[in-house]
Amino acid sequence: MSRQRHTLDDLLTLMAVLRDPEQGCPWDVKQDWDSIVPHTLEEAYEVADAIERRAFDELPGELGDLLFQVIYYSQFGAEQERFDFHDVVDVLTAKMLKRHPHVFPDGTLASRRRDVSAAEVQTHQVHSRWEALKAEERDAREARSVLDDVPLNLPALSRAAKLSKRAARVGFDWPDTRGVIDKLREELDEVAEALDAGDHAHVREEIGDLLFATVNLARTLDADPERCLRATNAKFERRFHHVESALAEEGVPLAEAGLSRMERHWQVAKQQETSQQNASQQKAK
Repeated sequence: MSRQRHTLDDLLTLMAVLRDPEQGCPWDVKQDWDSIVPHTLEEAYEVADAIERRAFDELPGELGDLLFQVIYYSQFGAEQERFDFHDVVDVLTAKMLKRHPHVFPDGTLASRRRDVSAAEVQTHQVHSRWEALKAEERDAREARSVLDDVPLNLPALSRAAKLSKRAARVGFDWPDTRGVIDKLREELDEVAEALDAGDHAHVREEIGDLLFATVNLARTLDADPERCLRATNAKFERRFHHVESALAEEGVPLAEAGLSRMERHWQVAKQQETSQQNASQQKAK
């Protein structure tokens, strides 16, 4: 016999009970706005990880964990009589209606357009409208710069991408990708010059400039730098695990293997991955 499915109201009730000073969970009762933030960031990354691994059977649980963070903040707001979950839903819905005038002309669900298909609305038009409306919202909050309200606690690569994207919208950008590549070479040369000078503080500064230029290259190619780096991290792990396994089969301790032997196994792992990718592409055809 299957159990009855839980509802959103059940979840809201559960959180209220967990936070009850007398009957709730001691850990949940002592949490506050700041203590939950690290958990929120962690849960967001776990959602991204499940998607990138195509672990869709894990995704409902991971999305639930992320939703629970929203429930937490909503409970804090309700306890302090600032807002509750229903206010969050109301503000979000109103904002999305406003940002999609090509779908809801009057800014209401009832005004949904039925005379124009999604295919007839160009992506660049939607993006332009979206950005224009977000700019209006920033103006309403009395933002003084196009760079205002880019969160400080974003991962550095993501924040760099947002900052450069904002600047590019007002014309502070290279005319083409070649200019970004030239900038990358320039920054790499400056890293080498700082190294030659033995100025370690300057080296760190130039490495930051090099990373920022790399993020700009990703942006101009419409690639998410965080996602690119996560994919490379995963690739590095796979190949290094192969190196470790190969050395273990040879009975050679990792610390005694030496760079040339490890590099040889690394290249084998690389060739195997390339062969697998080619086979998958041929199969897809």
